[in-house]
Amino acid sequence: MIDRAAHAVADPTRRAILSMVEAEERTAGSIASSFDVSRPAISQHLGVLRDAGLVTIRQAGRQRFYRARPEGLQSLRAWLESFWTGALDQLQLVAEAEQARRDSA
Repeated sequence: MIDRAAHAVADPTRRAILSMVEAEERTAGSIASSFDVSRPAISQHLGVLRDAGLVTIRQAGRQRFYRARPEGLQSLRAWLESFWTGALDQLQLVAEAEQARRDSA
């Protein structure tokens, strides 16, 4: 799932769509009207986001409402944070070594 999520958010249009549907549901038509691309192109982007588990879809009559599913990014976030945590650990070691050097001088 991490590969699908990473692929999905690699595209700037899909990131913009995720931002749009983060706070509120939006219809596909409403989403499409915010972009200078065709409705079929937006539908393809929404399909990628759906397949990656990053959006939910609620059907009401003939309309589909999309909403971000933040927990879909959890595995990608955890993977990225592992790098950040490692970097912070390294920074701490360097800072402590520098402080120890200063204390002994």
